[in-house]
Amino acid sequence: MTEPWPAPRARRPVDAVVTLPGSKSLTNRALVLAAIADGPSVVRRALRSRDSTLMATALTALGSHVDTSSEDWVVTPGAFDRDASIDCGLAGTVMRFVPPVAGLSSGAVSFDGDPHMRTRPIGEVLGALRALGVDVAGDALPFTVHGSGSVRGGTVVVDASASSQFVSALLLAGARYEQGVDVRHDGKPVPSLPHIDMTVAMLRQHGVEVDGSDADRWRVAPGPVRAVDHLIEPDLSNAAPFLALAAVSGGTVVVRDWPRETTQAGDALRDILTAMGCEVAFDREGLRVTGSGTLLGIDVDLHDVGELTPAIAALCALAEAPSHLRGVAHIRGHETDRLAALATELNGLGADVTEHDDGLSIRPAPLHGGVFHTYADHRMAHAGVIIGAAVEDVLVENVATTGKTFPDFAGFWSGLIAD
Repeated sequence: MTEPWPAPRARRPVDAVVTLPGSKSLTNRALVLAAIADGPSVVRRALRSRDSTLMATALTALGSHVDTSSEDWVVTPGAFDRDASIDCGLAGTVMRFVPPVAGLSSGAVSFDGDPHMRTRPIGEVLGALRALGVDVAGDALPFTVHGSGSVRGGTVVVDASASSQFVSALLLAGARYEQGVDVRHDGKPVPSLPHIDMTVAMLRQHGVEVDGSDADRWRVAPGPVRAVDHLIEPDLSNAAPFLALAAVSGGTVVVRDWPRETTQAGDALRDILTAMGCEVAFDREGLRVTGSGTLLGIDVDLHDVGELTPAIAALCALAEAPSHLRGVAHIRGHETDRLAALATELNGLGADVTEHDDGLSIRPAPLHGGVFHTYADHRMAHAGVIIGAAVEDVLVENVATTGKTFPDFAGFWSGLIAD
């Protein structure tokens, strides 16, 4: 879509049951581990989106084979014995998770991506790979990994304060290194720690020995990565706009198959929406959220769940009391500078938002229509449609960017709010 998309207004309480696509975070980790495993495996209910397709294409280019022809993707490991070119698009997981795997190749593997991707941080991962014995040319996109067929591994120190993916990237491939890997973080607190917990849990499912008992240190023992089939959970972060729709419309939305236990950061939505005045409970279908008709302001540290900030900020802009979102300086390095983008776009629609180094202060103000720019960022598009559900004449620029994690999001969203 090239023209700004008219976000539909929810003129009555929405009552819907939603089945979400699979988790991008789980899908891409499962694909990486399957590609370096000791036999074929299946990733069931894999997310079919731009990010996951780019990951499947990248691993196939290295020498594994990822068959994406059905709902369940079959991954067959292969010899990493060829030169390859990897398109990262706007997928941080491809840019960060694949280079440590490419170090196991005996070819030259080049990486590039969309123009904005060249501004996203990757230097810590590339520097760590050099310290572990990998020949890397370049410090940012585009760069090239010149593999020798094996990686020495060992101890490495990184500053992962910009992204937990720096740690996960090294852990995922670490068991295939001769000495394993001992990753130590030195810097400000690591953001989004639940994502590292997710990585560790999945490694252990594959029979990999991981020691995470020390703060800011993760040790992966060398050894085989056992082939394991994965059933991918719904993407709980993608649930944010749908649950927000219940909150802003005073309706009820059920997300099917919400896991009772999970490592996904999106599970924090349960507590956040409760604090904002919603009724949140599990039922036999999944997670049920009912809006009260009134949105309460919140003061919350989102450091571990920064990806939820755009949706939560949109809700706060519609709340009846001030809100303060803290601890998310790191989301300035996501698909766009999300703090600056949120302040700009919400204020452009009449909101009263102050941008801080690590968050936003949002005070009640009457909102009006206008164009909400997305900066090619799917989470910004989520914020735009949430505002549009409550405010007349909101136009979301490039809503198609939601295809990064949810194909045909716009059509699905419109169907929920149809008059």
